[in-house]
Amino acid sequence: MSMQFEVPQFIEIEDKIFGPLTWRQFIYVGGGGAIAVVLFLVTPIYIFILIGLPIGLLAAALGFFPINNRPFSYFLEAIYNYTRKQKLYLWRQKRNIVHKQSFAPTTTIENPILRGNPSANPKKDIASLARRLELNALQKK
Repeated sequence: MSMQFEVPQFIEIEDKIFGPLTWRQFIYVGGGGAIAVVLFLVTPIYIFILIGLPIGLLAAALGFFPINNRPFSYFLEAIYNYTRKQKLYLWRQKRNIVHKQSFAPTTTIENPILRGNPSANPKKDIASLARRLELNALQKK
């Protein structure tokens, strides 16, 4: 005897509460529309045009205009967070030192050019310096 359960479908779709409007749409459109109507009835027409129409348009956008299938309020929140946060990102390397080794030289490597011998071959000196450094590193292991 197995029990069967009904799995809910379409859980991301909000329920329609007031006719074709969801609860969120009803609050946005109702509140914005009410503010616009009050401004229209109480204030002169130029104040209604400057303040009431943008409030009504914002309420309509919040209620009916999704961006990338997400509510317009998420878009406004992203704009707000972008304007408030720092826009200069600096990369700072985190130093996780696993093995600390002292780099004191065990032998002194002489450079004939620095000692005042300009006739020495610099390519030969670089090759011998590289070979000495390799041998020195191998001896430390």
